[in-house]
Amino acid sequence: MVLLHVLFEHAAGYALFAVKEVEEIGMLLPQVEESVLNVGKFNSVVRLSAFFPFKSAQGALENINAVSEGVVHADLKLFLETNLPSGGKKKTMLGVSDAKLGAALQEELQLSIQTGGVVAEIIRGVRLHFHSLVKGLTAQAASKAQLGLGHSYSRAKVKFNVNRADNMIIQSIALLDQLDKDINTFSMRVREWYGYHFPELIKIVSDNSSYCKLAKLIGNRKEMTEEILEALEEITMDSGKAQAILDASRSSMGMDISPIDLINIESFSSRVVSLTNYRQELQEYLRSKMGQVAPNLAALIGEVVGARLISHAGSLTNLAKYPASTVQILGAEKALFRALKTRGNTPKYGLIFHSTFIGRAAAKNKGRISRYLANKCTIASRIDCFSEVPTSVFGDKLRDQVEERLAFYETGEAPRKNLDVMKEAVAEATEVAAEIKRKLDKKEKKKKKREKKKLEALSTAEGDLEENGDAEVSVKKKKVKKQVEEEPEEEVTNGLEATPSKKKKRKIEAVEAEPEIKEEEDQTEKKKKKKKKKAGEDE
Repeated sequence: MVLLHVLFEHAAGYALFAVKEVEEIGMLLPQVEESVLNVGKFNSVVRLSAFFPFKSAQGALENINAVSEGVVHADLKLFLETNLPSGGKKKTMLGVSDAKLGAALQEELQLSIQTGGVVAEIIRGVRLHFHSLVKGLTAQAASKAQLGLGHSYSRAKVKFNVNRADNMIIQSIALLDQLDKDINTFSMRVREWYGYHFPELIKIVSDNSSYCKLAKLIGNRKEMTEEILEALEEITMDSGKAQAILDASRSSMGMDISPIDLINIESFSSRVVSLTNYRQELQEYLRSKMGQVAPNLAALIGEVVGARLISHAGSLTNLAKYPASTVQILGAEKALFRALKTRGNTPKYGLIFHSTFIGRAAAKNKGRISRYLANKCTIASRIDCFSEVPTSVFGDKLRDQVEERLAFYETGEAPRKNLDVMKEAVAEATEVAAEIKRKLDKKEKKKKKREKKKLEALSTAEGDLEENGDAEVSVKKKKVKKQVEEEPEEEVTNGLEATPSKKKKRKIEAVEAEPEIKEEEDQTEKKKKKKKKKAGEDE
């Protein structure tokens, strides 16, 4: 008789269920399906054998990642080895929902695995009544565990690499196309609006951005003088056009316009000029971004066309997965399906048509060069997607190959072999990659040195602060000692002065000795006077 155990993976942990009467259940599948919905009947069929709860959210995420990839985690292996019965008369069989995981368990633990059939129905019932089969687990706790693990699993699966951010390229090329449409419509509005006042300017200046700049500069055409010629030359980059604008303003057929209308036209034209300036900045940003994400594709076909290919494919990885035949007609899906429906000629090119190579080729060679260019674009996109250090070496070599193929179609000069070109490219790419790695290592070393210097400066500053604090404490102690020493000298106890210090004693003795010295001096002077008197009387 076979003893069947069913493994169930939940967000809370692993559960092992023992199934009763396997042979009868295998024969009565419809009854099993009915008993799944009823908890009481299902408890008579299935019994919880063991439960292993996950210790942390990180552990749960690691286990579920391993299950989804069909790998046996160490926790699952330990759980099955400890809880599955080994030996005995009854043969043990493990039921698993995922066939890939079952094959891995069979290789790892040498178990007989069963998937599908009865096992699928039992797992469906376990999933339905799991919170009631495991003691201490409520439906609310089980749903919370599923929600938390689902968020962390999705976050781990959808990893976003900043260095290869092709989403930014997709958004920027979409914005660039939208800006082109908006600038075109706005400049046409300025032409129509300002054309009432100065209709001759449209024939002289054809560029939209320069027309808007001129409309903002000129304003009222009647107020134009020869002083404005230099400013006109700066915008038009042509002295003849500037002089023609000045002459046309003097003999214009346009209507007069009020100052308020001119103010509105000037403000709107300034908005259009600012939009054109922003478009140039956005194009520079797109160029730099393509140089970081897909340098080979940008070097081969150009930044704008390469960005359009990536945007149409959805990502650089999707573009790298496409074959050359798909890349060739990417962007011409409507024409392709219309041709298939009407049994007409299929399109030869899609977005690739905007590259310069197809425009330079002759009409009979456009299909050939588009096929060749699509082939090189797939190679370039795959190199960009899967290379560790992005360089434009392969893109430059592939571009040279397309140029040689164009020359071959025109003149018949045989191009170089692909093998020789790729060998040269690999040699150059390894040198460039080594240089880039050296630069990166130098930058990292400089960063580490800076961090060390900062840490040392912080440590020395902390030490100085501590020393200054100790010095301040010692100064304070000395001051306190002086105050303590001076206090008993100034204190008066019971109306009597305290014992004075040595300096004060000397001062007091000197003060007390002063009257005695004065008395002695008076006596000596009296004696001298008496002597003088006696001497005078004797004479």
